[in-house]
Amino acid sequence: MKLYRYLTGPDDAAFCKRVSAALNKGWQLHGAPTLTFDTVQGRVICGQAIIKEVEGEWSDDVVLSEH
Repeated sequence: MKLYRYLTGPDDAAFCKRVSAALNKGWQLHGAPTLTFDTVQGRVICGQAIIKEVEGEWSDDVVLSEH
């Protein structure tokens, strides 16, 4: 089964930490990163899709935090 997640971070440092932690757990980058301007907070939000292949089939019992 292929799991997809989308990580975001409020600044470069937080975003890099989240992506690095995911890569260290076996996730892989998927596609191009995105930048979105948050007009309320006046800052850019970084984003990146990641994927991970895991054994088994999808079910409602799958918890992403366990992967």
